[in-house]
Amino acid sequence: MENGPSRGKRDDREVLIIVDVQNDFCPGGALAVPEGDAIIPAVNRLAGEFAHVILTQDWHPPGHASFASAHPGRRPFETIEMAYGAQTLWPDHCVQGTSGAAFHPGLAVPHAELIIRKGYRSAIDSYSAFRENDRTTPTGLAGYLRERGLERVTLCGLATDYCVLFSALDARAGGFTVEVAAQACRGIDRHGSVADAMRAMAQAGALICD
Repeated sequence: MENGPSRGKRDDREVLIIVDVQNDFCPGGALAVPEGDAIIPAVNRLAGEFAHVILTQDWHPPGHASFASAHPGRRPFETIEMAYGAQTLWPDHCVQGTSGAAFHPGLAVPHAELIIRKGYRSAIDSYSAFRENDRTTPTGLAGYLRERGLERVTLCGLATDYCVLFSALDARAGGFTVEVAAQACRGIDRHGSVADAMRAMAQAGALICD
């Protein structure tokens, strides 16, 4: 019996991680990344090259500590000190169970094998697919990849200068080979932060691909 069409041009040790392609990060959302939805056709095409795909999903409880609204007198994009270090404050976004937290309806990756939800602990933010913002609490993704024999990670999604960046750095620190599909990413880009992120990922040993 046939198992259906095989996917991809990539070998069985490669995995695509699609970062936070959610409604709140796309135009009209609570924390919209400029042209965030423009990457979706490229993400879908890229996913078709991989047998193994993982999605990440920001998944905050109401009143999360990273929300400006949780800190009276503070505004979005201000920085405060938390127990684990500096924290950018954000508009309320990707609140658990809301339409804003849902994946963008144009995302078509039915063969995704795993969803990593992050940012669900109320007192700590989580940009990376691998570690929370205290830089010590793991999500379990690294262990999952190792047990599956997945050694090479390609990253795409939102936003280049936050969640993609931190995921790439942590993947490299964990010993994985990393590519960043730049055409399938978009960033918030405050004060040149996308260019800074690209440099940081390249310096860490990630390959930046067009």
